[in-house]
Amino acid sequence: MTNEYQLHPAHSAVSGLRTDIRVNQCRAEDRCPAFGVHPVAGGRLNRVVVTSEPFPQWLRPPPGGFTAEDLDRLPELPPHSQLIDGSLVVAARQTVFHMLAVSLLEMSLRGLAPAHLRVRRQMTVTLGRDQRPEPDIIAVHADRDGGPELTTYQADDVVLAVEVVSVESRTRDRERKPQLYARAGITHFWRVENVDGRPVVYVYELDPATKAYALTGIHHERLHSSVPFDIDIDIDLTEVDRM
Repeated sequence: MTNEYQLHPAHSAVSGLRTDIRVNQCRAEDRCPAFGVHPVAGGRLNRVVVTSEPFPQWLRPPPGGFTAEDLDRLPELPPHSQLIDGSLVVAARQTVFHMLAVSLLEMSLRGLAPAHLRVRRQMTVTLGRDQRPEPDIIAVHADRDGGPELTTYQADDVVLAVEVVSVESRTRDRERKPQLYARAGITHFWRVENVDGRPVVYVYELDPATKAYALTGIHHERLHSSVPFDIDIDIDLTEVDRM
């Protein structure tokens, strides 16, 4: 995907989508109100490709908006699309740091996970009719795993959700998605930040009285935790330098 144009959510109900939009009768210096095309942040609309291609009908929300089930039904939906507050969120290009941090934590957690838990990477979790986010990593109950054809987990399947913060999704990763996970009752949440090229892990636990996360630790270089596994978790975060 390119970073030239984006679809305005008011027109498409698609949030965070940057793609090579083709529209008719729009000058390069203009926005196109019919299709909601705007310059991306910090830039301007450099070109418009004239075409007779119609706007993709599958991007138009049905009456009442998109639902969690639509992610399994929409044709041509890009991989790792999410539904947050009824809006489709399409993944941007991944950075090397994001890939390394997710891989390090996935491999480490998979090796440490007790028999009653399973570690899964980039699977959606259905939290409600219009909420189906995709954490970077989750730990789920083994007896809820559902088999190879499963496309989404439910909130009560999940004991840990992990988000590696990306620049283009930092508000969602730091604010909105943790709010959704907490309200859904997911007990443990880790937020991973890029600090000088190394992961720093913020560990949270759900306060059952307030239904909000409380910060229990900030981990540099090594991640030590006694939850959510039955054994102590000890992960060398500097290992990203050697991956």
